Amino acid sequence: MRRAIALAAEAAAAGDVPIGAVLVVDGRSFEARNEKERRPDPTAHAEMLAVRAAAEALGRWRIGGSLYVTKEPCPMCAGALAAARIERLVYGCSDPKGGAAGSVIDILGSAAVNHRVDVVDGVLAEETAAQLREFFAEKRRTERWSSG
Repeated sequence: MRRAIALAAEAAAAGDVPIGAVLVVDGRSFEARNEKERRPDPTAHAEMLAVRAAAEALGRWRIGGSLYVTKEPCPMCAGALAAARIERLVYGCSDPKGGAAGSVIDILGSAAVNHRVDVVDGVLAEETAAQLREFFAEKRRTERWSSG
């Protein structure tokens, strides 16, 4: 999780929301940070980029492994984790507005989803939440932040 936090800091420094992800599969590590603003691409979430990198490097879509991410995944990312057959999700802070791993909705725990992901939440939650709060406080101080 510490590495994911460092990647989130890199995202913030580049003007993106500070979210970082590290996917560990078969002893290999695939790292990504949020890049929605940089690309610009609404699907360039840290989780999605880490999963894509792993799929490309491993040459398969059934990825498995453990994903460490600083914030609870959104519905898009949660769906991608199930589709990629990620075995375990470890995340920092919950997302009370759009979390899809148990806080707002629970895609990963839904009986309608054909793959179960073991979810561990709250790892370094205060640190990851503080990173997000500080980023948005700074955005409010220095510019108009547009979410749409």
